[in-house]
Amino acid sequence: QGILREGLEEVKQFFKANGSCRLPLSPSLLVKGIVPRDCSYFNSNAVPLKLSFQNVDPLGENIRVIFKCGDDLRQDMLTLQMIRIMNKIWVQEGLDMRMVIFRCFSTGRGRGMVEMIPNAETLRKIQVEHGVTGSFKDRPLADWLQKHNPEEDEYEKAVENFIYSCAGCCVATYVLGICDRHNDNIMLKTTGHMFHIDFGRFLGHAQMFGNIKRDRAPFVFTSDMAYVINGGDKPSSRFHDFVDLCCQAYNLIRKHTHLFLNLLGLMLSCGIPELSDLEDLKYVYDALRPQDTDADATTYFTRLIESSLGSVATKLNFFIHNLAQMKFTGSDARPTLSFAPRTHTIKTAGRIRDVFLCRHERVFNPSKGYTYVVKVQRESPSEVVFVQRTFEEFQELHNKLRLLFPSSLLPSFPSRFVIGRSRGEAVAERRKEELNGYIWHLIHAAPEVAECDLIYTFFHPLPRDEKAAGTSPAPKPADATWARPLGKVGGEVKLSISYKNNKLFIMVMHIRGLQPLQDGNDPDPYVKTYLLPDPQKTTKRKTKVARKTCNPTYNEMLVYDGVPRGDLQQRELRLSVLSEEGFWENILLGEVGIRLRDLDLAQEKMGWFALGSRGHGTL
Repeated sequence: QGILREGLEEVKQFFKANGSCRLPLSPSLLVKGIVPRDCSYFNSNAVPLKLSFQNVDPLGENIRVIFKCGDDLRQDMLTLQMIRIMNKIWVQEGLDMRMVIFRCFSTGRGRGMVEMIPNAETLRKIQVEHGVTGSFKDRPLADWLQKHNPEEDEYEKAVENFIYSCAGCCVATYVLGICDRHNDNIMLKTTGHMFHIDFGRFLGHAQMFGNIKRDRAPFVFTSDMAYVINGGDKPSSRFHDFVDLCCQAYNLIRKHTHLFLNLLGLMLSCGIPELSDLEDLKYVYDALRPQDTDADATTYFTRLIESSLGSVATKLNFFIHNLAQMKFTGSDARPTLSFAPRTHTIKTAGRIRDVFLCRHERVFNPSKGYTYVVKVQRESPSEVVFVQRTFEEFQELHNKLRLLFPSSLLPSFPSRFVIGRSRGEAVAERRKEELNGYIWHLIHAAPEVAECDLIYTFFHPLPRDEKAAGTSPAPKPADATWARPLGKVGGEVKLSISYKNNKLFIMVMHIRGLQPLQDGNDPDPYVKTYLLPDPQKTTKRKTKVARKTCNPTYNEMLVYDGVPRGDLQQRELRLSVLSEEGFWENILLGEVGIRLRDLDLAQEKMGWFALGSRGHGTL
């Protein structure tokens, strides 16, 4: 901190002597001074500086940049240039991946400037709002986006931006072999755009723990990202869109393999340690798989997504990083509530006179459970407001208060653990009484507790409270979430069917809208096909089994070899979707018969087919 202050004084003297200067990041950025109170440093190894310059334009905002010393920023410049080219290819093909690409400029050996993106936060900061183990939880990213986008249409737009930008990041980081990926160098904008920073390791040069690669997954795609995409913890049809986007973006880049190999080849002699020989170029060649067909590459990248999503190593890496960063956290960092967009105080909100938990209500969105309605009375002005909070939010308040105050000053919190169903009406009723006692004791605790910012923020209305004010939603029936009665067949399957060189290719892509089983559980679906007529049952083909989902993704190719074109007119594709039941007979979830004579197979046919009990499907 002392060294930073001394350096800032020198910069101030420079501006006194010179008046203004242009920033190396872009000749259009003209600055006339530095703003010391907005300057600080980051806690990573190179300790980069966060600098804020005064804009010469009186209507312009301060220009914030990062100055790094100790990293070869030419590598970052090259990586960002490659990502910029990828983005241009996508946009030219009509695919806007909503990529955030910032400026970066090397100003000397091992030093340079990087543009700061406003309204963005690292995944680590978002995750640790839910505690140091936040990297193992699914909700932090969705909750953070909800906090900054309280209106439903705003949130939907943010999720859409997230789906596109996350897909772009997965493809770009995989193709370029960007390593050292932890939650402090992946960022999220309040608008939902995700982007990566700090490209000190690329082309597969991963950091090692002994003989173990630190980056074990093909790229960073974790369950909390999937939670945002799915809108919950179960796969939805939006996940199909995400997988399709990834595969489409990957195949578009593969068409330009020669361009990326040539551009990187030109840089072999420039002295970047991680781009020095043909092996480094071979990494990109192997990642782009130019010898594969688009269908094979689609299957390959789908397996990569599944592998990344199933990787515990990434979350463990994030967790270790959270622990490592704890020692850098200053004592002035006050805990905040993850669901509140801003902090409120007794001065800004007015003194609270009384609180009373009136009732509990059943909610179905974003997940099924109970919310508790609290009546909050203030002294001046004499107003009454109602706020809705979940049990988990009460628990978060208590956990954050424990970080600030000794347990002796705080009332005891109701137990989280219950016997039997934890979301039952009886449990909610019991918790209502216990929570009522808890908040009464909080408001009547010692002044340093009762008047602290955490409590005043907790009881301040959120946008969702204002929207629900004065309404008492009618309870939904318990089965309101199911679109059709239990146990019936239904849903749709997305197929790509093509014919070439006496081979019939069936790409099973996605299924949406399968029905839960009779016991209410999600099925374990797989697809089985026959090419009829087939008296000997020799044409059976099967996909892998997806686990516990009504909206599975497969992207698997089923091939029938040696089918003469003349035979196609007489053949029918019989496709069944079944749930694997172990020792019991597998359960039929839906099937469709497709007459191949109804399809013009001179070119690929892709579309959704309705699943029924029997009968012929149409595209």
